[in-house]
This record gives sequence, C-alpha cells and structure tokens, in this order.
Amino acid sequence: MKVRFFTVIYLLSAALLMAQSNSGNRLQKELDDDNSKYTNIGNIGITFTNFGTYGHGFSQWPQQPSCEYPLGSGIEHLFDGGLWLGGLVNNEVRVTTGAVDAASVSARGGGFEYTNKKGDLVVERSSLLDSKFFSPDAVSHQDFVMDFSDTSRVLSNGELIVDHKPLGLAVHQETYAWNFPFADFFVIINYTIKNVSTKSVDALHVGLWTDTVVRNTNITSPRTGAAFFNKGGNGFNDSLNIAYEFDAAGDIGFSDSYIGIQFLGSSRKNMNANFVSWQFRNTDDVDYFMPSTDEDRYTKLQGFFSSKTKWGDGISVSELKQASNRSILLSSDNFNTLEPGDSINVVFAIVCAKKFGTDPASLDTDEQKTNLYANAGWALRAYNGEDRNGNGILDPTEDADGDGEITRFILPAPPLNPKVKVVPENQKVSIYWDKRAEYSVDPISGLKDFEGYRLYKTNAGFDLTESQDLISSLVKIAEFDSIGNEIGFNTGFDFIELNDPVVFEDDPTTEYKYKFEIDGLLNGWQYVYSVTAFDKGDPKNNMSSLESSMLTSANKVLSGTPAVEDDDTDVGVYPNPYYGEAVWDGNSERLRKIYFNNLPAECKITIYTLSGDIVKEIYHDQQSNGSDLRWFETFAKDGKQKMAGGEHAWDLITDSDQAIATGLYLFTVKNSETGKIKRGKFLVIK
Repeated sequence: MKVRFFTVIYLLSAALLMAQSNSGNRLQKELDDDNSKYTNIGNIGITFTNFGTYGHGFSQWPQQPSCEYPLGSGIEHLFDGGLWLGGLVNNEVRVTTGAVDAASVSARGGGFEYTNKKGDLVVERSSLLDSKFFSPDAVSHQDFVMDFSDTSRVLSNGELIVDHKPLGLAVHQETYAWNFPFADFFVIINYTIKNVSTKSVDALHVGLWTDTVVRNTNITSPRTGAAFFNKGGNGFNDSLNIAYEFDAAGDIGFSDSYIGIQFLGSSRKNMNANFVSWQFRNTDDVDYFMPSTDEDRYTKLQGFFSSKTKWGDGISVSELKQASNRSILLSSDNFNTLEPGDSINVVFAIVCAKKFGTDPASLDTDEQKTNLYANAGWALRAYNGEDRNGNGILDPTEDADGDGEITRFILPAPPLNPKVKVVPENQKVSIYWDKRAEYSVDPISGLKDFEGYRLYKTNAGFDLTESQDLISSLVKIAEFDSIGNEIGFNTGFDFIELNDPVVFEDDPTTEYKYKFEIDGLLNGWQYVYSVTAFDKGDPKNNMSSLESSMLTSANKVLSGTPAVEDDDTDVGVYPNPYYGEAVWDGNSERLRKIYFNNLPAECKITIYTLSGDIVKEIYHDQQSNGSDLRWFETFAKDGKQKMAGGEHAWDLITDSDQAIATGLYLFTVKNSETGKIKRGKFLVIK
C-alpha cells in the first residue's frame, strides 16, 4: 500500500532568520521552499526544511516551534541550524552550508546554499496504523522525508548564491521521531549524500552547525534582541559524541534543560566526531573566531578551533561553560574520497533533556547531565537497531529479520497506546478506553507481552505552576494488571471492564471496553488525564517493563455543567463575585476568565451595565465554549481541551476590546431553540 501525497506547490514565504544584531533583527530572505513541518509526535518540537536547515530563527514563533522541549512549555533550544559539507574538488577547498552565523549574512546571502526541485516538499509518513500519514515505508512514528542538493548557484527565487562553489552533492534526508516515553526526547536525522558530479570529492567532512539558545519564551521574548542570545553555556562529551548547550544566565529556574547535537554513526565504521564552538560576531579571537571563508569553515569541520588547537588541546572547558552567544559545530571524521556516483550515510540526533538533581540551574555538573547522557544513550540505541551491543557487527543472535544485514532504527516497543475518550461532567469525568493494547506484539521479542493499564491525572492548576513539563505533572491515580503472574498487583480488570462496550456518535468505529470515573473535581479548572499500557518486560533481552506514552493519550478537560435541556434550571456565573487576580488568572488583563454555567446547548449571552448598555454579546454552542480566549492559548497551548457543553468562558473584555471595570453587571441568556430568556447578575471587584 502506498500513500499518495498532494502535489500542491506551496509558495511559502519563509522569512528565515532574524539577525542577532544590535537591533535583534536578522536579514530576511524569501525562499520558495517548505519550512512548514515540525515534529509533534513526542515531547520535542523541531522545524525541518527541504533546504538543509532546522529551526526557523523564530520567524514563525510562537505559532510553530523552533526546537521546543518539553513540547508546549515555551522553552526553545535553538535559533537555527544547518547541514555543512566540506571537501576538496581538484584540490580546491569547497564548503556548502545550510545556514551560517548571522554576522556574514550580508556577504554570504544567508549561507543558504542548498536548493530543491520546485514542488518537492517535505513528505510526512508514520508507522502508526491510525495516523493519516500511515505508510508501510515509515521508520518511526513520525518521519519527514526531503531531498535537496548543492549543485545550483541560484536560489529557487532566482537570486544568485554569492560565492557558492558546488561540491556536486545531492542529499536525501529523513528524520525520525517516536512517542515512546523512553524515546520522545530526541529526533534522528539520517543523511544519504551522493556525488552527482563528474569529479571526485576528497577529504569529505559532514557536519551540523547549530545556533543553540536555551530560553523560556514565556518568560523572555525572542524579540528582546541580542540579550536573548548571549546567555548560553556549552560543552562536549567525546565518549557519546554529543555537543550541548544550557542556559547559564538567562531564565534561570524556568529553562533548566539541555540541547545536544549528537553524532550517531555512518556507513564508515568506527568514525568519531569533531567539536568546535565560536562566538557570535567574533573576528579576532584565535580560537573562538567566526569562520567567514570556505577555508576557515573547512578548518572548523576538521575539528580545529584554530589552525593548531582542537578540543582537549588547550581549549578551556570552564570558559565554554560561561554565558556567551555561541554556535556549535559537530562534524564527522574524514570520509576520504567520494567518487562520482558513490554515496555515504551519516546519522545525527538532536537530543533534549531536563537537568537532573538539585544543583543550581545555572551550573553544568556531571549530575545535572544524567538525563542528557541517558537520553543520548537511547538515541544511540535506536540507531544501533539490531546491533544491540553496538559493535558494528551483526552477531548471529541479533538478526531479527533474517536479512543478513544490520537493520537500524529499531526500538523495543511498549504496547500500543489505548484509544482514550474523556467525557467531562459536573464535578467529575468518565474515562473510557479500548482494548487494542492487549494485542500488541513486541518487535524485539516477537511476543504478545501486554500486562496492564495505568491512569494519570494532573492536579488542578497545573497549567499555571508546572507548565514546563506535562509529564512531570501527571500523577498516577490507578493501576490495573493481569492476574496469574508475579508482575504488578494482579488486580485483574473486573473493576473497570464494561458489560457492554460503549460506542460514541463521533467515533462509531471504536468500541470502548473500559470505564473509570473520577469525582470531586473543581469545575472550570483544567486537568489532564492519560491512560497508558505497560508490558511484562523482556528478561531474555535484558529489558525491564515498558510503558506507552502518557502524551499520546493525554486529554485536557475542564469539568462543568452539561448543556441543560429544560428552561427551568437557573443560569449562573462563577466565581461570583469575581475578585481581580483570581487564582487561575494569569498576569495580565487578557488572562482573566469567568464562566457562565447551566447554559442551553445553543444560546446568546448578553452582558449589560446597570444603565442598560451592552458590554458583550457571546454566542454559545457545545463546540464554541470560550476556549479561544487568550488564557487557553497561553496555558492550554494546543487548543484541544474539552469543556462541558453547558459552560462558556469569558475574559472580561468588552466588544470594544476594553477590560470591564469594577461593578455590578446584568446578563441574559436566550435559548436559540425555544427563545426563552433567563436573567442573572454578577459582581466584579478589581
């Protein structure tokens, strides 16, 4: 089965890269390219393009992540980055860049030296059977596939690529992302690079240049300018081949995470990585100067900070940890000669992690890097695939598919995520899910190894206090597992299993077999609920029990009154009276809200002053319930929260776009079906 993708050509105005200049603005170039795709299957959101770059220079912020982790937190980790290829053609040094340090934008045309065939957009595919992008060719839960080359001297908009000397290389790029909780913090980038010219390319190096920046954009806007970018500390671990950055002096306590650029491997065995770093706009430092010529860039690709200094040979580790505006370059060893028609394969990963332990967030201790190194280990494990011991040899017991070759990008898999539906009610929710997880087969062991389910919820108000990381906010509230073994609590499933499955009108093909109710909730507060499935583990392959993703089945829900069917129930407002800066409010007038409840399924709400002037008219139905307010855009992020059908939120902003004043207000609710009008009043105290 093949997936057919639309071949519509989108002329995207990709305003690439706001300059890190004194004014904080980057020179922008419009390219006829695709920068619309970003990972969102796991807990990391990275934009990828079909012209050799990743990130978007905050040109699409905040609608689209550059490299956000955890997804939805507002914590960004890179400005932009791109693929660098450098080698010798007829003994002449040539380097092709996906993007470069902004200081040379005016001289280098932005460093965008890759082009693609018009209409050849980024293709998305997925190995998940219920994804609209499902394809049997997919490697991961979310693949992006793209092609570009360095063979043209002209951009797709007709603009000359200044000083570009092609190497004659074509690049096929694939990125892989998973929703597994042990793999949702990295994205793998798989490059196949082919010599499509008639000349050999000698001493070829492949690298990723990345303008890393770790800041919490909910705290500090990228539009701040230069001061946004000069707070990063850097480091390198040569055993894991990972270069990284952390926030050393910016939004301390609100951006306690790492971004790592990791070299995973290549078609040439036992190859290591080179690491260099330089300071923005630096032209005179012997080690940390910004390379502005192909010769200097090639020196950096070889791993030299200066002509004589490499990492470990006099470069100050402690100096790199101090706050500054740096970019990093991670590159491969020398690939020797790439003959016409030949190809090489090089694989990197972008890895994110929260800092570990209790050391001050501005530091970079070994303990703090615990999660970063563990996550990098999982990225390497995904790359190794069947080569479980990572020795580069397919041992007899490792050939799971029997093809005699190492199959890469394989991870052990937990059971499938249950399909979950959460129904909000008055001060309660009902959680339903199906049985598909129970038929899952692990790709490594080949066994059906389902064991049980776990249910999670957040506390009320998590959206204001724990918005950095949804996963850490979810608390386990129940667990049910199979009986007759020594795993878990042996509870069985009788307590949650329904006698007759439930089928919902908006999802007629799914039979929901289980139900769990939660009472005593606060109406109007946002909670998140999740159901996961876990397996028995695989002792034969030294694997402990694996659990499916909490994020995939997460449902953001606000309990409340359902739509009323009779006209005898009084409508209401809460909180009433409303006091300014209520507990659930944000820090501005635009982040306030009250709720009207006990509403009909469809109605018009009209708010008046005591003198009879109309303040606001609101049209309510069960789908339009006020969830488009700024509060939800800020604290609910994706706009997918579910609300009860008889409530509607209002931000206390009038139809004239003014915040209402302290006072007593009247309101009417007119039932759109019966025409009956109900009345009420509420008090606002600021």
